[in-house]
Amino acid sequence: MIEALKREMDCPADQMILYTDEPMSRHTSFRIGGPADLLVSPKSERAVCSVVRAAKKAGLPLTVLGNGSNVLVSDDGIRGVVLCLGTEYGAVNVEGTRITAQTGALLSVLASEAYHAGLTGLEFAGGIPGSLGGALFMNAGAYDGQTANVVVSSRYYDTKIDAIGTLSDEEHAFAYRTSIFKSHPEWIALSAVLQLQEGDPAEIRAKMDDFAQRRRDKQPLNYPSAGSTFKRPAGYFAGKLIQDAGLMGYSIGGAQVSEKHAGFVINKGNATCADVLALIEHVQNEVQSQFGVELEPEVRML
Repeated sequence: MIEALKREMDCPADQMILYTDEPMSRHTSFRIGGPADLLVSPKSERAVCSVVRAAKKAGLPLTVLGNGSNVLVSDDGIRGVVLCLGTEYGAVNVEGTRITAQTGALLSVLASEAYHAGLTGLEFAGGIPGSLGGALFMNAGAYDGQTANVVVSSRYYDTKIDAIGTLSDEEHAFAYRTSIFKSHPEWIALSAVLQLQEGDPAEIRAKMDDFAQRRRDKQPLNYPSAGSTFKRPAGYFAGKLIQDAGLMGYSIGGAQVSEKHAGFVINKGNATCADVLALIEHVQNEVQSQFGVELEPEVRML
């Protein structure tokens, strides 16, 4: 497979890193997932496009992944090629009050860069464990901020027509935990421009520290997870419903509803994808039965 892909590549080999039979547990915050047949970590926009074209020509399935912080990967792994837009694809440039970054850039890195440049607007992102690409895909947010508040434009690769496109402002169609990228799976977000404002570094740091402390106080950060497991149902809080259903601490295999925050399903140790799926289903059934509320997973299933 790797040789078939290499034969179709049209960019230098040093612009990407290739792994065969790579455990996806190494690339997800859940620390769960079987092997990918081939995982490619690109370093340039050209490499991203090249991998997609090569996979198509070789007839190989393609899965696009960011930092893996909001996904659950099957115990059987992923067949074909996984295009992993991780930290190798994370260049960041600060110019004035704008930050331009590749989509593999971690949100924590972007928040830090903003702080050091004396720019406010990204404090909310400091503790989110995802990448810019994931943030664009699901309009990531926390506390008083969301991705929609700062993104002014983005570039994407349309794999269907083999062309680069751009989006500006409202064209992203940002809404609660969604964006236009969710309805266009053939698009791969490549980079984005963030518009921030000048601020007082001391105030920015204080705000980031406050958010970080709140996370430490309320979230089970010492265990692998994919963040909030369920979307917030209209008129309710998922964690409160799960807690009221008496499910805090409930376990199936190595997966557990966190005893610290019921909105999190955590990997207590050696949890499998099957464990997590069974636990999610049990939680959904109990909440539906007791309160008549349907919980929708926020975690992306691969």
